[in-house]
Amino acid sequence: MIYQSLYNNSPSVNFKEATIAGQAPDGGLYFPENIPTLSKAFLNSMQQLTNEEIAYEVMRPYVVNAIPDNVLFDIIQETLNFPIPLVQVKENIFSLEMFHGNTLSFKDIGARFMSRCLGYFVKDNKRKVTVLVATSGDTGGAVADGFYGIDGVQVVIVYPSGKVSAVQEKQLTTFGNNIFAIEVNGTFDDCQRLVKKAFTDKSLKDEIFLTSANSINVARWLPQQFFYFFAFKQWKDKNNPPVASIPSGNFGNICAGVLAMKSGLPIKYFMAACNANDVVPKYLNTHQYIAQQSVSTISNAMDVGDPSNFVRILKMFNSDVNLLKEIFSSVSISDLETKHTIQRVFADDNYLLDPHGAVGFLALEKYLATHPNQQGFFAETAHPIKFNDVVEPLINQTIPTLPSILNMVNKEKKSKKVEVDYEEFHDYLLSIK
Repeated sequence: MIYQSLYNNSPSVNFKEATIAGQAPDGGLYFPENIPTLSKAFLNSMQQLTNEEIAYEVMRPYVVNAIPDNVLFDIIQETLNFPIPLVQVKENIFSLEMFHGNTLSFKDIGARFMSRCLGYFVKDNKRKVTVLVATSGDTGGAVADGFYGIDGVQVVIVYPSGKVSAVQEKQLTTFGNNIFAIEVNGTFDDCQRLVKKAFTDKSLKDEIFLTSANSINVARWLPQQFFYFFAFKQWKDKNNPPVASIPSGNFGNICAGVLAMKSGLPIKYFMAACNANDVVPKYLNTHQYIAQQSVSTISNAMDVGDPSNFVRILKMFNSDVNLLKEIFSSVSISDLETKHTIQRVFADDNYLLDPHGAVGFLALEKYLATHPNQQGFFAETAHPIKFNDVVEPLINQTIPTLPSILNMVNKEKKSKKVEVDYEEFHDYLLSIK
């Protein structure tokens, strides 16, 4: 498989080169030269296959000639070490629980897969690789957990001070060893700008071997397709494919779902469920894309004002917005609506949503209200305990503490606090190389 920059001004590369580089030299995201078409026989046989076998068939075309088949299967087995159940919440609404991994977030899949691919690629390198990643919450913890102790790799996580939950902050600042955290006195967009500038800073890249672990990296983005295949495997009415409602911030997860659909997976329709950061809903209404400064919400992992992966979705539809809108729409859900949804679903259905899942649930519920013969699932992307400061007051109950959370409570936070200043950021990166 060959990968090309979406800016079309860099040489084409293979999966290994795209993973190590993270982003093309021209600043564009890598995208596969062609989208594999999965056979009808494979799609019809998924019920009899293990999740590992399904994931292997999905990923093999993307990594062919870059990773031996046996190594790829081992990587997938190590990645898929937790269940991803489809749970019925209402008669026509299901929850795809993506949060049963080590850091209680859907991002465990991509981070674990990428860390093992990168570890394989750099195992014989003499030069240390620095993985640089901006996070609005869950990415940081998943990347820290996935890369912790990987030989030849150090990780630098950049996050906005005071704009992640207490649990999220513990998950990304307490590992130590080869994991470093930079706390920026700004927003996620400020963090992302610092990281993007570092990747285009030739003098810095001469000193440090940089790569990215955000969903812009193909090795983190592509395995998120697994969720949609596992959901369809568990979907009972195969003749009535589901609508998928996905809480969306940087649009990597929903972009992987659309890619899976383009490969042949039967998904009827996609809802990009956004919070107050509504760049994409506005774009679909006006056909004008205007990036904006992100605003803080209770679903903080989605607080993104310029989602990087949306350009990949447009690529799959040749930038034809009307064609995209045939299978894709996007809505904005307020914090007040999110809180009411958490309360209502807990009271009516005895199901506890996290703030991100609540956004996905309500977007799906609104859609199905005008499409009564359809059914769907929403992505429950994080365990509610990660947002206990928001959720517990709404339900007037304490969420039972999980062992993974207890293990972190008394660990010391280790971070370097900086202003939104590239020179200070640059100098710190050089100090830990």
